[in-house]
Amino acid sequence: MRQFSIVTRIGIALSLMVALTVGTLLASYWLSERADQDALAINKAGSLRMQSYRYAWHHLVNPADESAQRLAETLQATWQHPVFNRLNNGDSELSAQFRAAQQSWQTVMARLDSGAVAPAQLEQALAPLITELDNLVSALQHEAEARIRAIRLIQVLSLFSTIALAGFIAYWLRTRVRQPLQLLTQTARRIGQGDFTARVKHPLADELGVLATTLNKMNDAIGYMYGNLEKRVDEQTRALQRSNAKLEFLYNMARSIIERSPGYQDFTDIIDGLKHASQVDDIELCLITPAGDKPYLQVQPADTAEDPCAGVDCAECVTAGGGVSVMEGMRVYRYPLERDNHYYGVLVARCPRTAQLDEWQQQLLQSVTDQLAIALSLKQEEEQVRRLALIQERTVIARELHDSLAQALSYLKIQVTRLDKGIAKDNKEVIEDVSHELREGLSSAYRQLRELLTTFRLKVDGAGLLNALQTTLKQFEEQSELKFRLDYQLANAPLAPHEEIHLLQIIREACQNAIHHSQGSEVTIRLHETIDHAIGMNIEDDGVGIPEQAEKLNHYGLAIMQERSKHLGGEITIKRRPEGGTGVYFHFQPEYLKERQPMASNDA
Repeated sequence: MRQFSIVTRIGIALSLMVALTVGTLLASYWLSERADQDALAINKAGSLRMQSYRYAWHHLVNPADESAQRLAETLQATWQHPVFNRLNNGDSELSAQFRAAQQSWQTVMARLDSGAVAPAQLEQALAPLITELDNLVSALQHEAEARIRAIRLIQVLSLFSTIALAGFIAYWLRTRVRQPLQLLTQTARRIGQGDFTARVKHPLADELGVLATTLNKMNDAIGYMYGNLEKRVDEQTRALQRSNAKLEFLYNMARSIIERSPGYQDFTDIIDGLKHASQVDDIELCLITPAGDKPYLQVQPADTAEDPCAGVDCAECVTAGGGVSVMEGMRVYRYPLERDNHYYGVLVARCPRTAQLDEWQQQLLQSVTDQLAIALSLKQEEEQVRRLALIQERTVIARELHDSLAQALSYLKIQVTRLDKGIAKDNKEVIEDVSHELREGLSSAYRQLRELLTTFRLKVDGAGLLNALQTTLKQFEEQSELKFRLDYQLANAPLAPHEEIHLLQIIREACQNAIHHSQGSEVTIRLHETIDHAIGMNIEDDGVGIPEQAEKLNHYGLAIMQERSKHLGGEITIKRRPEGGTGVYFHFQPEYLKERQPMASNDA
C-alpha cells in the first residue's frame, strides 16, 4: 500500500485546518450579510403598517390631495423595495406570507378606490392587512433569529471541529512522528554506546520508516563488521599469545642449551614446556646412538599416564624418517633430529586421526627439533673437544716427563751402571764420584718433579693472564730472594686461552732459570704490543748472565721454552745482556691477527 510522506501528511493536516477556518469565516460572513438584509426587511415590513394607515386615512379624507398621492407612491415603492425581491419569487412560507400581505393590501386599495369603506369602518377594513403585516414582520424576525442561531452553530461546530482536528493532528504527530523520532534517537545513542543489537520498528513506509530501515541495515552491517573485528582481534590476540609463548619457550630453551649441555632433566623440562607451548598433549622424544636401533633415552611429558609406544616396534619408528603417517587410529608426526649427516633421534607428536596439527604447531615442533639437534651436535663436539684436550694434555705430560724426568732417570741409570762397575773393581774414586752424581741427579729430578707438578696444576681462570702472572710472581718472591717487576701492556690484546697458557709457561720457565742460575736481585717482565700489533715479551735479570754452554747446564728448561715458542709460531732469543744479566726475548702474532690477514687479502 502506498504511503504518503510525512511532509505531505503534515501539509494535508495544515490544509484541513486552513480549509475549516476559511469555510467557517465564509459561512459566517454570508450569514452575517443575510442578517443585515433581514434587519432592513423587518424595518420595511414594519413601516408598511404605518404607511397603510396614513394612506388610507388621507385617501378617505381627501383623495385628490397631493399628500395622498405621495403616500401612495411611497407605499408602492416600499412594497416593491429590492429587499423583498427574494420574497416575490420565492417558494418559502415567508414568500407566501409576503404575497398574502401584498394581496390583502391590494384588496384594501380596491375597496378604498371604490368607496366601499367608510371612515368609521377604516380600522375594521385595515385589520386583516395589519394582521398579515404583523405575521410578515414576525416571520422576518424569526428568519433573522434563525440565521443568527445558524451563525452561532457554525462557530460552535467550527470550534469543536478545530479542537478535534488539532487533537487528531497532535495525536498523529505524537504517534507517527515524535515517538518514532524518540525511538530513532534512543537507538542512535545505543549504537553510539556500542550496542549493535538495537532495532527500530516503524510500520509505515514514510521518511521515518526509510530512516528506520536504513538504520537497522546500518546497525546490522556495523554489528557484523564489529563482530568480525572482535573475532579477528580475539584471533590475533590468541595468535600473539601463542607466539609469545612460543618465543618465550624457544628463548628459555636456547638459553638453557647455551648455558649447559642438556641432560635427562633438561630434556624432560623441554618436552613439558613444548607440550604447553604447542598445545599438543602427546609428545615424545627418542634419542638413539649412531649405531643403535632402540632409544637410549625416551622422554615424555611428566603427566603422561600411558606409554603410547607400548606394542610398537621402536626400530621401525625411529628409522621411519620425517613426515606424517596414520597408525592405530592416530595421526603421527615425526621430526628427525639431524645435523651434518648425524642422526640423533626423533621427536614424535600424535593427535587423533580426525584432527591434524596447525601450521604454527608444526613450525614450533620443527624449530624445537632443529635446536635439539644443534644442542646434541654441540654436546657431541664438546665431548670430542674434551677427548682431544685430554689426549693433548696427556701428550704434553708425556713430553714433559720425557724431556725432564725420563732423561734424568736415564742419566741416573747410567750412573748406577758406573757404580756397579766401580764396586766390582773396588774403585773408591769412581764410587765417590758416582755417589755425588746420584745425589745431584736425584736432587735435580726431585726439583724437576715439583716444577712439573706446579706446571700441571697451573691454569688461567676467568681473571685472565694478568692475574695468573701476578699470582705466579708472588709465589716466586715467596720462594726466593729475587724481586720481580711486571710491566703488563696487553689490556687491549684479545689472546686465545692456549696463547695465554704458553706465555705463562715460558715466563715461569725463564723465572725459574733466573732463580736457580742468575745470582741476581731483580727480574723484570715486560709484555707489550709492537707497532704491527704483534705480541712482544722481554724477561731480563741483573745476574751473572747466561754461560756459553747453557744447553748443557739447563737444557731441559731451554728446550721447553723453545718448543712452546714454536707452538705460538714465534721465535725466542736467549742471550747475555751487555750491561750484565740474561735477557729472554720473544715475539709472535696472535691468532686474531692471523684470522684478519686472510680477510684483508681477500678484500684487496
